[in-house]
Amino acid sequence: MKPLIGVMPLWDDDKDSIWMLPGYMDGVQEAGGLPLIFPFTEDPAEIARLCALCDGFLMTGGHDVSPALYGEAPLSAELVKPCEKRDRMETQVLAYALAQDKPVLGICRGLQLLNAALGGTLYQDLPLQHPSEVPHTQRPPYDEPRHSLRVLPDTPLHRLLDRDEIAVNSYHHQAIRDLAPGLQAMAVSPDGLVEAVWAPDKRFCWAVQWHPEYAFRRDESCRAIFRAFVAAAT
Repeated sequence: MKPLIGVMPLWDDDKDSIWMLPGYMDGVQEAGGLPLIFPFTEDPAEIARLCALCDGFLMTGGHDVSPALYGEAPLSAELVKPCEKRDRMETQVLAYALAQDKPVLGICRGLQLLNAALGGTLYQDLPLQHPSEVPHTQRPPYDEPRHSLRVLPDTPLHRLLDRDEIAVNSYHHQAIRDLAPGLQAMAVSPDGLVEAVWAPDKRFCWAVQWHPEYAFRRDESCRAIFRAFVAAAT
């Protein structure tokens, strides 16, 4: 039986509507999983019931993580655009998943949320707080590689890919500043940003800053990450 993967919903502020990028669903399905988009709810009993159905959880990209999660005020309303109902729901989902030791894969915002929820901090705006010549954003096509990453030795990502360096797409303006206790880095960009993490004391808790949901069709390393996640949930 295919593992059921709970996929966190994306939110469109302008349309006041849930939406979803097909790549999240397709990446899970191609890897052998059955994706289920969660509704928005902050009710602990409803979240627990939804989570109990699932074998793993995909923490998707999207809105900024609210700086309130790591004890800061926003730099400005123009620079930081959170979705607080996502934060409230997804921190509960993460807490359930980690307590039950169910597999988690975070992508972009998912990495940032995991780090903030576990006690780390974020750069609220990279151009302002961490200026760099490394391009951390791009225009379509989003499956094109934008910069390289160093894959750290003796990490699960290195064992999976058997590579010291990979090229990734990049579309983010926030990133890990202080790594949360309990997380360890698996990949680092040339300007020193941590771009992949794992929780060594969990069965499978990984997160990446780039976007395998866009690139998995052409990039074997992205397909391998989806496969490793779904296999852990099987």
